[in-house]
Amino acid sequence: MSIKLGMIGGGVMGEALLSRLVDRGIYAPQDVLVSDPQAVRREFLEQAYGVQVTTDNRATAEADVLLLAIKPQIFNAVATSLSGLFDARSSSLLVLSILAGTPLNKLEAAFPQQPVIRAMPNTPATVGEGITAIAPGTHTLPHHLARARQIFEAVGEVVEVPESAMDAVTGLSGSGPGYVALLVEALADGGVAAGLPRAIALKLALQTVKGTAQLLQESGTHPGELKDQVTSPGGTTIAGIAALERAGFRSALIDAVLAAHQRSQDLGR
Repeated sequence: MSIKLGMIGGGVMGEALLSRLVDRGIYAPQDVLVSDPQAVRREFLEQAYGVQVTTDNRATAEADVLLLAIKPQIFNAVATSLSGLFDARSSSLLVLSILAGTPLNKLEAAFPQQPVIRAMPNTPATVGEGITAIAPGTHTLPHHLARARQIFEAVGEVVEVPESAMDAVTGLSGSGPGYVALLVEALADGGVAAGLPRAIALKLALQTVKGTAQLLQESGTHPGELKDQVTSPGGTTIAGIAALERAGFRSALIDAVLAAHQRSQDLGR
């Protein structure tokens, strides 16, 4: 069995990457092998994308690239299943890990002498609008980084950061979709409280957040400048912003990022 991409873990993020890599022709379905312990999940991935599936983690390591898309809590068990596989390996296997809080030194101990790249994508990757931060390991060469960029650019944008910044990335962009979802829900709830039907309130909230983000991105305008542009003297927006400031809105978001950053650090210990 000849494979180019091996994946351990076929969950939401793994599927997001898999679907777009296959759709864009970066990997042919027959060149991909996914290992997952759940039979239902294996059957779904095989039928939906035409990839090969297995329960044998070691088989996936015969690929050119191995993507670890598992929960950090089961990393030790997965590493044990691969134990001894790389001790006498002559060719390099590019290992890409999207495990939150799992540092490069721990990953490299499980994959001795192999190029390892730690990555943190986020859930908008499922619609091709994610952003992934990557941090190279000791044995990573420029062509390994180029390959990693190609893979993660299939689901959005890519930035390179030192590993010391990865827990901060996890707290901001990795966990950020949860904060934004909460914001959208709260905006819709506010609309309902003000008398709008729920469906209309949610549609208004979603498009407001989406449109504002697109405006900021495409115009290059600083968020503070855009806020000033839409805040007229004695108007409705400044009244709303004043209420947010009294409630500690900005401080709450900063604290959320810092709390998630701390949790990511804890997972790595």
